[in-house]
Amino acid sequence: MSNQGTIGSDLSSPTPGNDDGGDGGDLARFGYRQELHRSLGSFSSFAAGFSYISIMTGVFQLFGFGFASGGPAMIWTWPLVFIGQLAVALCFAEMAGQFPLAGGVYQWSKQIARPVTSWMSGWIMAIGAIVTAAAVAVAYQIILPQVSLAFQLVGGSADAGQTATPNGAKNAILLALGLVVFTTVVNIVGVRLMAKINNLGVAVELIAVTLLIVMLAIHIRRGPQIVLHAQSTGSGHSWGYLGAFLVASIMSAYVFYGFDTAGTLAEETVEPRKHAPRAIIRALSAAFLAGGLLMLVGMMAVGNIKAPELGTLGMPYLVKSTLGNGLGDAFLVCSAIAITVCCLAVQTAAIRLLFSMARDGRLPFGHAIAKVSPRSQTPVVPALLTGVLTIALLLVNIGNQRVFYILTSVAIILFYIPYLMVTGPMLVRRLRGEWPRRDHGPYFTLGRWGLLTNLVAVLYGAAMTVNLAWPRAAVYGSDHWYYQWGAIVFTAVIVAVGAGLYLRYRKTTGIKAEHAAPDDGLALDPA
Repeated sequence: MSNQGTIGSDLSSPTPGNDDGGDGGDLARFGYRQELHRSLGSFSSFAAGFSYISIMTGVFQLFGFGFASGGPAMIWTWPLVFIGQLAVALCFAEMAGQFPLAGGVYQWSKQIARPVTSWMSGWIMAIGAIVTAAAVAVAYQIILPQVSLAFQLVGGSADAGQTATPNGAKNAILLALGLVVFTTVVNIVGVRLMAKINNLGVAVELIAVTLLIVMLAIHIRRGPQIVLHAQSTGSGHSWGYLGAFLVASIMSAYVFYGFDTAGTLAEETVEPRKHAPRAIIRALSAAFLAGGLLMLVGMMAVGNIKAPELGTLGMPYLVKSTLGNGLGDAFLVCSAIAITVCCLAVQTAAIRLLFSMARDGRLPFGHAIAKVSPRSQTPVVPALLTGVLTIALLLVNIGNQRVFYILTSVAIILFYIPYLMVTGPMLVRRLRGEWPRRDHGPYFTLGRWGLLTNLVAVLYGAAMTVNLAWPRAAVYGSDHWYYQWGAIVFTAVIVAVGAGLYLRYRKTTGIKAEHAAPDDGLALDPA
């Protein structure tokens, strides 16, 4: 009886037939030779996407922001954002079944869009991954000092769990630096170690979030009608509660992205055409169910639903005030584990993206970036590069109390734009009758629902991008223009730099010889 899909069992080397004659041969049809270590099975593929989303990272990190912005009714942003991102994920599942290539979004855009579109999708997403890694790493500050003040290296008890105080902001950066160094070392060692840690972390998170929901349910003291209460959060917004609701939706938007990581690791996954599409959908759906129940039951169980700490200390306060310090701390430790594997998954995806672009001749110093270590079968230079850039971003913002929400908003925007660079061209191809292709095969397909799903994905992505970048004081403040307009300015700078690099490297595209499969006539025409 096969045990593929169980934790750890899918880490053994695939059979020669799977790699060389099957998956490796399939990869060669796209023009690439097998360089990365193909060892991930169905659970590892799912875990990569789920750990990137990470309920015990995102919800623990931003529940306080969402609650302070929209009150208990902010939970309605959860299903709405899920529906929008599910449409995106379904489109991505089709792409993952057709193009099982490292680099995910960049490669998918490359197959169906113009060269400039695929370049910008990869470039923007690479920067977005680095910003996301920094935003995730900062979450240690929300958790660890509330477990023990020994983690509050700067400041005291008043700063524990806070990023809005000067010392809390400094401590957040210090804790984040340690996490980024750890994830960088793991990624240098290789994908097998990364997968073992990631699988273990996801297993801990799944068990912990299930137990947490059950424990909170035991303490329920009010009915589900609490989700209809806005707690006057709409006052002060020109659009009333709708304005507050749109701000609160940033919480849900921050959680529901990164599910495409299962496709990004396709060249390290056994039978990626089969496993990656399923992993994308399962990761998003599992996160929706677990996160929604956690917030609903939590708000029904917390002692004082109007406690100001719910908006400042967030989910850690809710858990500890409801379950007590001992049990609460145990769940916070599980959250810290989830944050660790989330940051690890973010960096892993960024490394594969840079590797994929570099072997196509799309990046400066591409030869070094695309070089795979013969020992670990992992691209080492991208691991170092992403680690150094993430650390630099953290150090530049040390002591900045506002950096947390700015990093969060910018990180989401820098993923939503590349997502649109896949779903947009995909929609155009559908309207032209060019997608799905005639040779789509038996892989995941949306069938007659494809056009509607694709349209929802594009409309949602565009609307949420505008919502995230909107320079409102409730998110970015109003005391300095460079904060308030920071998301737009930063994104514009990234696009401008990317455009300059594209002009420099647009004529050097094509698979570099050292990464190309032997010319045996199997290469596919991506058009």
